[in-house]
Amino acid sequence: MRLLFIRHGDPNYTLDNLTDKGKIEAELLAKQIENYGIDDIYMSPLGRAKATAEYSLKVLGKEATVCDWLMEFPALFDANTADDETRLAYPNELKLDETTGKYDKRIVWDIMPSYYANHSELFDVVKWRESKLVKNTNMIETYDHVILEFDKMLSDYGYERNGNVYRVRQNNENILGLFCHFGITSVLLSHLWSVSPFITMQFLAMAPTSVTEIVTEEREKGIAIFRTLRIGDTTHLTMGKEPPSFSARFCERFENDDERH
Repeated sequence: MRLLFIRHGDPNYTLDNLTDKGKIEAELLAKQIENYGIDDIYMSPLGRAKATAEYSLKVLGKEATVCDWLMEFPALFDANTADDETRLAYPNELKLDETTGKYDKRIVWDIMPSYYANHSELFDVVKWRESKLVKNTNMIETYDHVILEFDKMLSDYGYERNGNVYRVRQNNENILGLFCHFGITSVLLSHLWSVSPFITMQFLAMAPTSVTEIVTEEREKGIAIFRTLRIGDTTHLTMGKEPPSFSARFCERFENDDERH
């Protein structure tokens, strides 16, 4: 079986839709979508993912199954319950509500390198759950819910999680397209790879409308793992002479003031 994680186009987060550039990206993806041979399509309920999928669904003449668990990974860090040292994970990202005098909650990834350099537990497949940072989030229950729903979907196609591998009840060569987001893709990859989600969230970048391809490998009868063939592929944009969006990245050089810090 093959999984294609497709990130939404360049986002307008305020409107939860696509920018003009994002629409161009989605159109270019749709021009190549038939080449992927997708059988079934799943998508996030969020507007930017649905707007991206719309172009491809029209070309394929298919409908998508909307899955709430495919929305952008919603786990949040609460600076109000954290100590000063833990707040250093997001020194430039925390926003104080002047009315309430409390910090707004924020997404759990995009940790500053100086913080995770001193907290290797975040990258341990078990210890991340026990870290001070995670204790100030709702990440564990959110993560466990997402991977539970993901494994239910895989089980419907004949692959049942068994420790760090999958027991094959009924193998197949179905191709699934999942229109979703960077954060949730990182989480699902961490589950398939059996690593901490902070590894994938911190060290991967997948440009808008990029395609990440995963395929089963059944070297032993009845036992499968998922191998990653490509991450964040933007060939469709290259073919259309459209540069990838910088979204999901930070400055390549600190001196690059026009890039996100």
